[in-house]
Amino acid sequence: MKLVIAIINDSDAPVVMEALLHKGFRVTRVASTGGFFRRGNVTLLIGTEEARVEELLEIFSSSCATPPPGQHKAIIFVVPMEQFIQLG
Repeated sequence: MKLVIAIINDSDAPVVMEALLHKGFRVTRVASTGGFFRRGNVTLLIGTEEARVEELLEIFSSSCATPPPGQHKAIIFVVPMEQFIQLG
């Protein structure tokens, strides 16, 4: 399992989340701010199987709008996840 932490522009969040949900990914949205101008960002937390990471990255690539010069579509961290627990 992998934990994908993606920081995207808040205006891209609805389109990206819809695409992720359509493909069966479960996602948690966290509002965040960062960068020099303190622009609104959204941090998405997604747990997925390692085999689906490339599919996930393609969704971000195709769903995020083209950014202004000097900015990025998304900042994405893919980290190993040793354990996944749901308490109920």
